[in-house]
Amino acid sequence: MNGWAHGRHGLVERERKAIMLDGTVRIQAECLKDFVAQVFGRLGVPWADAQITAEVLVAADLRGIESHGVQRLGRYVGRLKKGLIQPVAEVRLVRDRTATLLLDGGNGLGQVVGSRAMELCVEKAKEAGAAFVVVRNSNHYGIAGYYAMLALRHDMVGLSFTNARPLVVPTYGREPLIGTNPISIAVPAGRERPFVLDMATSVVPSGKIEMAARKGERIPLGWAVDVEGRPTQDPGAVLSGGSLLPLGGSAEFAGYKGYGLSVMVDILCGVLSGAAFGRGVEAPVDGCEGPSRVGHFFAALQVEAFRPLEEFTRDMDRMIWALRNSGKAQGETRIFIHGEKEFEAEEARRRLGIPLHPSVYASLREIGEEVGVGLEAGGG
Repeated sequence: MNGWAHGRHGLVERERKAIMLDGTVRIQAECLKDFVAQVFGRLGVPWADAQITAEVLVAADLRGIESHGVQRLGRYVGRLKKGLIQPVAEVRLVRDRTATLLLDGGNGLGQVVGSRAMELCVEKAKEAGAAFVVVRNSNHYGIAGYYAMLALRHDMVGLSFTNARPLVVPTYGREPLIGTNPISIAVPAGRERPFVLDMATSVVPSGKIEMAARKGERIPLGWAVDVEGRPTQDPGAVLSGGSLLPLGGSAEFAGYKGYGLSVMVDILCGVLSGAAFGRGVEAPVDGCEGPSRVGHFFAALQVEAFRPLEEFTRDMDRMIWALRNSGKAQGETRIFIHGEKEFEAEEARRRLGIPLHPSVYASLREIGEEVGVGLEAGGG
């Protein structure tokens, strides 16, 4: 027994008491992480790999990026059950140079493949000063920022990109050919928190369109287009054949810049590594589902290879202080530094528990019941 087994009545009563005034169910991070790891373990994922995958998913929820957190667990479980993801990630070295690596992810869980790749990148950077690792034959890896931040433990600058299934149109286009293709960079500082940029190259993630559709709300112009490539405020038109717009939106608002960034990510992650790119990512084969063939790109820069670490972090502190304390627009009281909101969310959620929408909590319970793992609600 895993310690969470309980009667149906007891579970319902605990769930009722755990629903907060905001309508969410709170679960402690370690409890949620252990639950997710046990689910993966029951599906044949080695325990160490199951823990890594769970850590990445829960890290997203801790940082307030719910779209890439445990609400995606069902997608991973489904693909594992169908044999579309290999439970044992046999990461293979394809090419090895002084400061570069090409890895094959063996169609394993992207979180496992990504973590191993970034660790190897950091080790190479310790010797070469800077290192670059590209990965092919992987899967969705969660939040890009998790891997960039691994470099912070070694006082390095970390970068992490990944391509994704096509949901975004090129500027002036109507066919989705590029993914939301996120970019992340993590930079150490001194007394200040690290600078952590973690962003998609589309205006919004697809989850915001789905949420608007569920609520019966319209979306702002500039988020998406319908099947003909016309700007739309109807989320249903987007979900029934439409597409997201690249960062910036239409050409009038410099959407071609987001389009270019997204293609850049696809080149570095897909073309450079020999992974899928464009429509090839998660594309069905002859009408049947197949491997995602996702590609990743990682980089690590050793600060000491360029200048003394103490001088660098001092200047990072000065830059962050200047941004935060610059003049505010009328009616505004705070200027945020990239990563600040996420760090503050993590601090609060570690104390109070991670808030899950009741439907997400119910889906987790259902997944757990299918594999014989229980989940207990409860905040801090």
